[in-house]
Amino acid sequence: MLKWALIFAVVALIAGGLGFGGVAGAAAGVAKILFGLFVLAFVVFLALGVMAGRKISGS
Repeated sequence: MLKWALIFAVVALIAGGLGFGGVAGAAAGVAKILFGLFVLAFVVFLALGVMAGRKISGS
């Protein structure tokens, strides 16, 4: 997911540099959404990993 966010960010930068404002705005919006979903998934899996680690270690 992070890979796609970076791809859309690069597309937005290139489109913005070439003067395609609408395409750049759309690609930047998609990149923001994908990055937000990536961060949310990372936090959820991090919390699950910490809880599972505590359960396994017996603390």
